[in-house]
Amino acid sequence: MIFAWLLLLAPVSLAAKFVLHLPDLVVFVLAILAIVPLAEWIRRATEQLARLTGPAVGGLLNVTFGNTAELVLALFVLQAGHTDVVKAQITGSIIGNCLLGFGLAVLIGSWGRERQTFSRERAGLLSSLLVMSVLGLLVPALFDITERTAGVANVPALNERLSLGVAVVLVLVYLGNLVYTLVTHRDVFARHDEERAATWTLWAALGVLLGATAVTALEAELVSGALDATAAGLHLTPFFLGITVLAVVGNAAEYISAAYFARQDRMGLVLSITVGSSIQVALLVAPLLVLVSYLMGRPMDLVFANPLELIAIAGVSFIVNAIASDGETTWFEGMLLVAVYAVLGLAFLFAAP
Repeated sequence: MIFAWLLLLAPVSLAAKFVLHLPDLVVFVLAILAIVPLAEWIRRATEQLARLTGPAVGGLLNVTFGNTAELVLALFVLQAGHTDVVKAQITGSIIGNCLLGFGLAVLIGSWGRERQTFSRERAGLLSSLLVMSVLGLLVPALFDITERTAGVANVPALNERLSLGVAVVLVLVYLGNLVYTLVTHRDVFARHDEERAATWTLWAALGVLLGATAVTALEAELVSGALDATAAGLHLTPFFLGITVLAVVGNAAEYISAAYFARQDRMGLVLSITVGSSIQVALLVAPLLVLVSYLMGRPMDLVFANPLELIAIAGVSFIVNAIASDGETTWFEGMLLVAVYAVLGLAFLFAAP
């Protein structure tokens, strides 16, 4: 019931922006809070779809529609010319989903339980795909460092060409992943949970999912529009807000869904949602932003110039592999994941603009 009442925050945030013309900081906070109940309805619709189509498809739909708000938010920020903030949002989404989202889900799911288990085979496949995804994002940055060190001329142009090529490859890998998980090896990713009957029809679940995602995207645009003024008012950098607040807001649906399914002891679906979301950010969202940026006249490459971003992105793949390799999780491992996210967050907080 509380989430139904909290939906009122969506029209309130719109009124604050377009009718009352309240300060950007107020609009920023209201829009963020409005996304929370919307994410809950996305979670409910996803649960119904998971019951109707199975956890593999349900988890994939949750990841896809959850990242719609993130993509719209990133495009809005990109149109404003903040390419560094967009890259920070990509980094924040990858580390946030794997560390904060997965870590909180493990902590919540472990409450009252000694341990939770999931398929090692599923975890291995996701971990391998995450490593490949992360490598695709690291290569352009390493290429930039190598070429600049060698004194090669016109490095920015080379970075753009390489980024476009890598973007195409990553999108093709993502499409291959869809075929792999949904067609040829669906039995590998499907987990045999206790069968639960859906209480919504397929069209009702899809309608709620699409409607909630559309409003979430609108709220995300309000957040993006108030970014600069909010950063100045809070004495923070837009980079820090991009890598923390914007990334968390864009993935709020995944966090809530992962925590909910963790309490139901469905850790296979939790992995698909959290780690799968990071994979989709790397394989689809990031390359799409590169490709669309040229159509928008705001070219963006995949070079993450901040060394902290490179360390964070690379570290995530190793940490997730170490945690998930044994096919089980405990509350302490969840705490470790959240702790690593906190350490990285502090580093980004104090990093120079």
